[in-house]
Amino acid sequence: MFLNNIVPIEDVEVRKEVVKTRFSCDLEKCKGACCTFESDYGAPLQEEEIKIIGEILPKVMPYLPEEHKEIIVRDSFYLLKHNELMTNSLDNKACVFVFYENGIAKCGIEKAYLDGKTDFKKPISCHLFPIRVTKFGSEILRYEKFSECAPALKKGEEENITIAEFCGEALERKYGRKWYSVLKEKVE
Repeated sequence: MFLNNIVPIEDVEVRKEVVKTRFSCDLEKCKGACCTFESDYGAPLQEEEIKIIGEILPKVMPYLPEEHKEIIVRDSFYLLKHNELMTNSLDNKACVFVFYENGIAKCGIEKAYLDGKTDFKKPISCHLFPIRVTKFGSEILRYEKFSECAPALKKGEEENITIAEFCGEALERKYGRKWYSVLKEKVE
C-alpha cells in the first residue's frame, strides 16, 4: 500500500525505493566504500551513541590503525558540524573506526562486537546503510544512492533481496520487530 511513493508505518514514512530496490552489499567489489566516502561529513551519530562509544572505546582502539587512533586521541572520535553529530574521519575520507582486512574497509566497532568485546554493534546510521533517515516532521526512510554501490544493486537482483530485507536487522533494531513485521506485511 503506497501513498505517493510512501509506505506509512506508525510515525515513520518509508519511501517506495527502500522496499522495491534490490540491494545486497558486495564487499569484494566495493571494498567497504561506504566507510571511506570522501566527504566533509562522517557517519551520522545519535547523542546516546556518543556516550556508548566513549565507554567502549578502549575495547575498539586495538582494532584501529595507528593514524586513526592518533586522530581519536587528539581530536575525538566525533564532531559536531552544522548542529549534526558525526564520526570524525581521516582526511575527510575514512571513518576513524575503519580498519582494513584484505584491502576491505571494515568497522572496528563492529569487529569488537563480533569478537564479543562489546554488545554495541555499530552506529545505527551505519547499520541502516544504504537507508538514510531524514527528519521532516516525521522520520522518512530513503535510499541513499552512491555509484560505489552499483555492485550491491547487481548482487541484490541476483539474490532477489530488497534494501528493506537487506537492512532488516537494523530496521528491527531501530524500530522494533513489530514495526518491521508491519512493513513486510504492507509491501507484500
